[in-house]
Amino acid sequence: MDLTPDLGRLRYPIVFLGAVLLSLYFTPLIRRGAIRYGVVDRPDGVLKTHREPVAYLGGIAIYLAFLFALALTYEFTRQVTGLLLAGSMVVMLGLFDDLKVLSPGVKLAGQIVATVVLMKSGIMIQLAFLPDWLAAALTLLWLVGMTNAINIIDVSDGLAAGIAVIAGMFLYVICLWNNATTIAMLTLALVGATLGFLAFNRPPASIYLGDAGSMFLGFMLGALAMRGEYTIIAGHEVAAITPAVILGVPIFDTVFVTGARLLRGIPVMRGSPDHFAVRLRSHGVSAGMIALITYISAALLGFASLLICTMGREVSIGIGVGLAVMAGLVVLGLWRLGRGGERESGGRAKTKRTQRKMADEQDA
Repeated sequence: MDLTPDLGRLRYPIVFLGAVLLSLYFTPLIRRGAIRYGVVDRPDGVLKTHREPVAYLGGIAIYLAFLFALALTYEFTRQVTGLLLAGSMVVMLGLFDDLKVLSPGVKLAGQIVATVVLMKSGIMIQLAFLPDWLAAALTLLWLVGMTNAINIIDVSDGLAAGIAVIAGMFLYVICLWNNATTIAMLTLALVGATLGFLAFNRPPASIYLGDAGSMFLGFMLGALAMRGEYTIIAGHEVAAITPAVILGVPIFDTVFVTGARLLRGIPVMRGSPDHFAVRLRSHGVSAGMIALITYISAALLGFASLLICTMGREVSIGIGVGLAVMAGLVVLGLWRLGRGGERESGGRAKTKRTQRKMADEQDA
């Protein structure tokens, strides 16, 4: 028996506004609780340069607002239930990580299990030109990668949450194009919940996502992005890159940071000042300006993804090549910028001891 009211098209604004309002309500409550029990991010003067301790656990507010907004407005089908179950597992993993009781190996294993749960519900990459085993392997790589990509980019006020909102809106538009109402509804609820949280996370942030929030957003965006049927909309296989273009900013930072750490001999799982946001910040760019630059970049990538879905194969290939060239130029600029960023504000080169300390810090 379906107890969900038949709200028709009203479901979209109701779910969106409900998620925003619930997030606006839950976030300050979670913030007070985090501060009371000492679940805060303390400045270290190296990667974490905020003046006062800032509350963690903002992701819990997003998670609760997302669930509550959907609870009375949508029927929980097998795939929806599987998605929410897997997402809940990721939230719990992130929460344990925020409480500093989870090792990186266990966290990675938990992400893999959550991905397997999602695939068992029928949600995975589905491309006609891929064999099933390869589709399953790509699904695992994509979801684990995106879960950690949003986590990695969450190093500056409003950065990860703002990117999630922008990427989610473009995913929502594509879902409307192919009449994927279930995915559109889930995406809009996620966007609304994140937007409400962003009111408290924008520079200067009074609460952070924490690993619970960044991992949840990464996992959900990665999962929802797999259901866009991009090649069907565009009529060619090149459109399969659309999710990677929409989520290009966190993917870029993840690849850039990983490559920079490998080149510098720093363990990949250790923190370092190689994030583009940290490099910009070391040159005096404010958190607000970093967020604005990133939002504009994410929006441009979103519009590029829409073009890929609507233009012919040759034009889409040209867009992809152009984006790759631009990414290469940005890498060169950031690498050069990073060399200057490795100097103190007074012009003195940082000591080897300080550099080692920066390499040993965990990601913000």
